[in-house]
Amino acid sequence: MANEHYFSSSPESDLKLRTIHATIAGVERELVTSNGIFSPERIDAGTQVLLSNVPAPPPGGNLLDLGCGWGPMALTLALESPHATVWAVDVNERALDLVRANAEKLSILNVNAVLPADVPEDIKFMSIWSNPPIRVGKNELHNILLNWLPRLELDADAWLVVQRTSDRIPSSVGWKPPSPTISASLAPLPTRATGCCEHATTRSTRSTLALFRAESSDHVEHHNCSSPAVCGSLSEF
Repeated sequence: MANEHYFSSSPESDLKLRTIHATIAGVERELVTSNGIFSPERIDAGTQVLLSNVPAPPPGGNLLDLGCGWGPMALTLALESPHATVWAVDVNERALDLVRANAEKLSILNVNAVLPADVPEDIKFMSIWSNPPIRVGKNELHNILLNWLPRLELDADAWLVVQRTSDRIPSSVGWKPPSPTISASLAPLPTRATGCCEHATTRSTRSTLALFRAESSDHVEHHNCSSPAVCGSLSEF
């Protein structure tokens, strides 16, 4: 994958499809991935942390998988909330094709795999799940938050996971919730950074799972991870 990244809009490498087996919504399933996308061999550790610790998604409304890749979170949302409309959003068109192919393999009809610009502007989300592309840099990550978190419905939650490798992503990057930088940038918005928890996936890798909530007042509630034994409790930003 020379000179291209998983966040490239149109990977230039020749398409090489592969079949993998992964657990989606509690069941092992056969899925298709390819080169030119993020984590084609398996569900990556960060996404697995999110899927293992978030509460069940809302049963209806619009749900968003932001930076969907080949679709593990979008497919989970669709299977667990069959009456919801799931928006699988990515800039990588090859990844979007794979989400569509996997939805078809699993007979899922409630997933829209689209580019960011193709999500109607008037749509608000009952929940957002995301494993954002950290290699785009801190500023672009903050832009992602500023663009999408304001689209939460009132009292809806966004769950974001960031996986950091200590020798490649130093703490000076600033993307380690709770982060005063992110809290300050969100200050004008009705979206509050509620807290985070961390989960070590390997000796050198740690995933941070962050919760954001759209609230109607200045009050920030205290929330706990769905698996306190793994994550501990969430602290306020």
